[in-house]
Amino acid sequence: MVRGIQARISVRPARGRLIDEPPLLLCNGIGASLEALQPLVDALDPDRGVVRFDVPGVGGSPVPPFPYPITGLSSWVTALMAKLGHRRFDVFGLSWGGGLAQQLALQSRRRVRRLVLVATGTGTLMVPAHPRVLVKMLTPRRHRDPAYAASIAAAIYGGGMRGDPIRGADLLHATTRAGPKRGYYYQLVAMAGWSSLPFLGLIRQPTLVMGGDDDPIIPAANPRMQAWLIPSATLHLYHGGHLAILSEAEELAPVIETFLNERSLNEQSLDEESLNEESLNEESQNEETTR
Repeated sequence: MVRGIQARISVRPARGRLIDEPPLLLCNGIGASLEALQPLVDALDPDRGVVRFDVPGVGGSPVPPFPYPITGLSSWVTALMAKLGHRRFDVFGLSWGGGLAQQLALQSRRRVRRLVLVATGTGTLMVPAHPRVLVKMLTPRRHRDPAYAASIAAAIYGGGMRGDPIRGADLLHATTRAGPKRGYYYQLVAMAGWSSLPFLGLIRQPTLVMGGDDDPIIPAANPRMQAWLIPSATLHLYHGGHLAILSEAEELAPVIETFLNERSLNEQSLDEESLNEESLNEESQNEETTR
């Protein structure tokens, strides 16, 4: 429990050569439980630490008593990572989770080391999907009805789902857990009126922006815009749709691994700032103890 709110989490500890590296926090798409990210987790370096969680009200996490703004959820996630013992971490955000990831990078810049944005936009100010796609995103039905999910997978997910829509339904239903409908609507409310567009230039972290060339939900103009506006961004456009990071994880995970294994002068500076801050906090605590 963090700040009075329960959450279901999954932690894969780092090991081997990556044991001292920050873990990768995975922020999922709307309405999806942490199991949906398993194909990506399996394709990442097995030595990399990975943290997944069900957003409050989704999957196995109970519905919170009230809706939450994305800024509040970002603060809560940072507190969750601190409770797990992680002062610094990398963040991956897919679709809806990419909005949370962008907010985390801005709001907790000393905690977030690197940022990976996949098939995500900038909120209310972005190049929108076609209205026929958006209207299907307004309800959680695709997460609760496998037959319905298969019937719309080609239209809303694009890419490989156009030839194999059953695969799209399987990604959402084979192992995932559907939470209460209210949790899905809370996620919609959290992003209402929010946009990262005004602050993209303030994101200091090295950022990998990934997007598909056949993504009906997030047109490719959006990752291009993000990569152009974020100062230290790298753009990787791939051939595929909205869920390619899961359906083609073996091909795309190495792109993420290469990015996470890089190191920049800016990161070294942030690491030093973080260490200095922690040293000051420890000195302050020691002084209080002495008194």
